[in-house]
Amino acid sequence: MKHILIIEDDKAIAELERDYLEISGFDTEIAKDGEVGLKLVESNEYDLILLDLMLPNIDGFELCREIRKKRDIPILMVTAKKESIDKIRGLGLGADDYIVKPFDPAELVARVNAHLSRYDRLTSIERSTSQREIVVDKLRILPDAWRVYLGDEEIKLTNKEFELLLFLASNPNIVFTKERLFDRIWGMDAMGDVATVIVHINRLREKIEIDSSNPNYIETVWGAGYRFKA
Repeated sequence: MKHILIIEDDKAIAELERDYLEISGFDTEIAKDGEVGLKLVESNEYDLILLDLMLPNIDGFELCREIRKKRDIPILMVTAKKESIDKIRGLGLGADDYIVKPFDPAELVARVNAHLSRYDRLTSIERSTSQREIVVDKLRILPDAWRVYLGDEEIKLTNKEFELLLFLASNPNIVFTKERLFDRIWGMDAMGDVATVIVHINRLREKIEIDSSNPNYIETVWGAGYRFKA
């Protein structure tokens, strides 16, 4: 049974999420503020986290950043904030999806199922598939070990960042549109848009490029998309 942590200070919303998830066969736990949520993440294993943004003690943005340092599992932000800048900021901190309140509980469950299925496919299939390491200049990608090195330094990537980099590096010098990358990495059943791709490309560049404004590995082909330069 999948174990889901709900970090939400609104009791009614937290219980609504819990009830629908438990009816759908999930085991759930509720944290009423960011500080308690972080302690639970540090001491327990979860398969997915539903994270509110407007939390007491530690807000959702800071909490997402801290969770990403410790866990590489799907994080779905659930918030009343509708502005695009908040969505982009949340995705930039490592969230996998962004759900705006008020939401349809059935849609919430559908998104949870979609992200868990996606994560399971990545961990159980792609990690077990034997692939040679990919080396380009100082960048080294080890698909079997799920690791990336820049010189002698290991670069920590989220699951989505790693899959995006691996896909691009496995298909060097081919231009992929943002739409194609979104479909390939997040899946046709994902609830999101191509802004997710832009955010993750920017985060990858910040981690693997010496100068992210003048990238050596992931190039932008204006009006077309992105390609991995090999």
